[in-house]
Amino acid sequence: MKSTGIIRKIDELGRVVIPIELRNKFNLSEKDPIEIYVDGTNIILKKYESNCIFCGRSENLKEYKDKQICTNCLKKISTLNEKRKKEKNK
Repeated sequence: MKSTGIIRKIDELGRVVIPIELRNKFNLSEKDPIEIYVDGTNIILKKYESNCIFCGRSENLKEYKDKQICTNCLKKISTLNEKRKKEKNK
């Protein structure tokens, strides 16, 4: 982990301002969702990106029941459903 040398205080509502230089560097805009991770005694902030719940990919996502599924996994699920239907009809 590399120190930026930037120090910020937490305000009375528990907020911390992320400096503009870091927001620009990591392409963060106002109202972007941020994930919060804990690693031992460290708090890690990461720009949130939706991922497929099955394979973890972040491209070509579709939403189903508030979950993100990529088109590849969706095709695999469709294929499995078709096979099940054929087996039932035998």
